[in-house]
Amino acid sequence: MIEARDISVTIGGKRIVSHVDFAARPGEVSAIVGPNGSGKTTLLKALTGELAYTGTATLNGRDLSAMKPVEAATLRAVLPQATALSFPFTVREIVRLGLIGGRSGVLPGEDARLPERALARVDLDGFAGRFYQELSGGEQQ
Repeated sequence: MIEARDISVTIGGKRIVSHVDFAARPGEVSAIVGPNGSGKTTLLKALTGELAYTGTATLNGRDLSAMKPVEAATLRAVLPQATALSFPFTVREIVRLGLIGGRSGVLPGEDARLPERALARVDLDGFAGRFYQELSGGEQQ
C-alpha cells in the first residue's frame, strides 16, 4: 500500500500541490482526478522520488524518502505520462517547431504571431514564456 500524508510540492517558489492525503491499496483501483494543471502528475512525481516534497509518503509502511531508487524500483513500477525534453524549450518554442520546414502553409509575415494565436486558441496564452518541462502532464498535452 502507498500512503501520502500532508504532501506539498513547491517548484520555482510556486506551490503546486498543497497538503494532499492519498492512499492506494493492493487489489483496489485508485484514481487521482482533477482538471489539467491541478497537480495530479506533480503528486505522482513526488511519490516516485522525481520531485522533492514535504509531508510523509510510505510504501508498504516504509518511508519512501529513506529508500534508495534501486530499492523502490523493486517494489513499484513507474510509467511516465510523457517523455521529457532534453533541452529547456519555452512553450512558444515548442509551438514554433510546427512551422519549421516551410510546409505549414503560413505566409512569412504571419508566422511570428502564430504561436501566440495557437496558444490562445487552446486557453494557454499565458504559458508562452514558461519552460515546457515546468508544465504539468495535462498542460503539456
